[in-house]
Amino acid sequence: MPIAIKQQVRAYILDNFLMGTQGAEFADSDSFMEHHVIDSTGFLELVTYLEEAFGIRVEDEEMVPENLDSLDNIEAYVSRKLTLH
Repeated sequence: MPIAIKQQVRAYILDNFLMGTQGAEFADSDSFMEHHVIDSTGFLELVTYLEEAFGIRVEDEEMVPENLDSLDNIEAYVSRKLTLH
């Protein structure tokens, strides 16, 4: 399942923030903020996507870089949330 999470989120980011053209330009561990992949407004859109796509609830205190600032962090965060269900 972890590969599927990364693939799904990468596809969402490419389609919605990079217009599908720069997929190879950020690695799974790259910070979205440092590499200007997503801005602060984009994070709110990403949170909404994660909640709808994976059926999880992202609490306010969970909206931190350690959970959401890279594909690796998102994969770990979503996996933890799914195991708690």
